[in-house]
Amino acid sequence: MTSAPQITALVHTLRHEAEGIMSVELRPYGDTVFAPFEAGSHIDLHLPNGLVRSYSLLNSPSDQGRYVVGILRDRKSRGGSEYVHGQLRVGTTLRISQPRNNFKLDSEASHSVLVAGGIGITPIYCMFRQLLALGKSAELIYCARSRKEAALLEELSGVNAKVLYHFNDEKDRAPDLAEYLAGQPADTHFYCCGPTPMLDAFESTCERLGYPHAHIERFTAAEVPPAADAQTCYDVELKRSGKTLSVDAGLNLLDVLLEAGCDIDYSCREGVCGSCETRVLDGDIDHRDGVLTKAERAANTSMMVCVSGCKSRRLVLDL
Repeated sequence: MTSAPQITALVHTLRHEAEGIMSVELRPYGDTVFAPFEAGSHIDLHLPNGLVRSYSLLNSPSDQGRYVVGILRDRKSRGGSEYVHGQLRVGTTLRISQPRNNFKLDSEASHSVLVAGGIGITPIYCMFRQLLALGKSAELIYCARSRKEAALLEELSGVNAKVLYHFNDEKDRAPDLAEYLAGQPADTHFYCCGPTPMLDAFESTCERLGYPHAHIERFTAAEVPPAADAQTCYDVELKRSGKTLSVDAGLNLLDVLLEAGCDIDYSCREGVCGSCETRVLDGDIDHRDGVLTKAERAANTSMMVCVSGCKSRRLVLDL
């Protein structure tokens, strides 16, 4: 369930892209109009089995009237990707969200290095093609377990830019990101989307190499336990409405806000879609999301209220 605006889309095309990966092309249904989107954006699919899942858009932002997502049949699927691969059919209508972007591309960077791990190629491909279309300097590092599990290889073969491939079964090892990322100018912007271990390695590698402009996109929720100093009970002041609410032990902040009648967009309830981001005016946040960067967390100015909590006894929100 979500309070975020939804639109109706038609499943126009289902296409096999690689082993375990299919693309879904969506087009407007009825009088629906698809909004423009930026490279790095994602949409939520509201599946007929009741699940809501976020997927990155891989087609060009210059496309009008269609959204294309790539979906991996996750071996540990909780029902989302399994439904798409096993039951979704051309001609089905789906409720979807408007595009949102938590993985913004800096098109003014002097040089960009994009790193994709497996299905993480979906937003990275869109961003890479956008940079090249703008005439920007960019290179791609594409990692996958095997060539047969790598989508969009044919499309990338015609790209006039540097693309480095790392397939574990051909190299007999996992990628060494320090080896691949070393030697870049300090003002280079780095982007990575892939499985959690790769994202963690990417962040630590960029920090170790002294690269300040590192951006990531997590497409699965990471289990982040409460901080040791997180409060089990705290008060929430809603600055604009003048209300003060109590979050008691075992309660979720988003649920407390909704119960109080707050109008908040939300969708995934796992801290990955970014729809419930709320401005924080005061208080020490216990961040447990997979959206905000380290710098954004340190700024202490916004939080994902669906998963995050509080380290202070009082939190002031711009609501």
